[in-house]
Amino acid sequence: MNWFIFALIATLGWGGADLFYKLGNDEDDRYSHLRTAVWVGLVMGIVSIVLIPFGESGFSFTGLCVNGLKYTPASLCYILSMVIGYAGLRYLELSIVSPLQNASGAFSTIAMFVFFMVTGSISGFSDAFSTLDIIGTAVIVVGVVALAIVENILAKKESTGDGSANKDRKYRFGALALLFPIAYCVFDTIGTAADGIILDEETGLGLGEIDVLILYGLTFFIAGIAAWIFLLIKEKKPYNPFGVKELRTKGVAAVFEQFGQIFYVFAMADKPMLAAPMIASYCIVSVILSRIFVKEKLKASQYACVFTVIAGIVVLGISEGLAEM
Repeated sequence: MNWFIFALIATLGWGGADLFYKLGNDEDDRYSHLRTAVWVGLVMGIVSIVLIPFGESGFSFTGLCVNGLKYTPASLCYILSMVIGYAGLRYLELSIVSPLQNASGAFSTIAMFVFFMVTGSISGFSDAFSTLDIIGTAVIVVGVVALAIVENILAKKESTGDGSANKDRKYRFGALALLFPIAYCVFDTIGTAADGIILDEETGLGLGEIDVLILYGLTFFIAGIAAWIFLLIKEKKPYNPFGVKELRTKGVAAVFEQFGQIFYVFAMADKPMLAAPMIASYCIVSVILSRIFVKEKLKASQYACVFTVIAGIVVLGISEGLAEM
């Protein structure tokens, strides 16, 4: 049951991060996504340094380097996907971007299943999923995909409604803007599948949860420094991430991101193929929070999608509860 609780907390954490990513996004600032990356790198770097004594490598530079090489492909895919996601918020509404991006949860589960089948870790669905697991996961995936479709239809209607300059600019790239969430989905699928393979307690590749948090955080810290240097070169002045507005939006988003990341890692270490699609449904949390705090109005179709995903999560919870009886 631990994986389910961890996955649920990660879902809430990343849903909160999504909301503040949106609040901190400035569609008039072409480098807004890099400023967000600076903040996420800063928070993750601090947490990683604090965690170093608790990792398997400890303060061993050699150990960190060796393990870093093992985890580099996964961390780079995550960083690319996240920065692409930040950039996509300039051209698409969060309600469109988030569900499209998080189709990666379903794709990564398929990728992990194929890997574990090929390596002989499992022999079929029955080894990985119970009937309720399959039903719950399928319902979650259907709900997320349905939400993406509904949001896309509503967004098109909105963009052609009053023809305001803001909406014209927001949607000026049309279908081309969808390349951002699609690219995010591809890279996040690879990263999540790699995490599932690396962290799985029975078939993992030798990296513990704390080590993964350290390595991912340090990699993002380096990426954040690179983003800060790029901004310095381009703008001829240092970016100050500690302004009040930056702290209240990008800073809070980065804290929620790290909070979700911690519980995500422990959930993936226990049940990667079930945790991945469940955590990907954090887009539902961001939609609900946008309704509450940003006053985005939800249609009946959107509520239906939200309740569908919640129903799937409840089914997974029941399945895990029965499995422990």
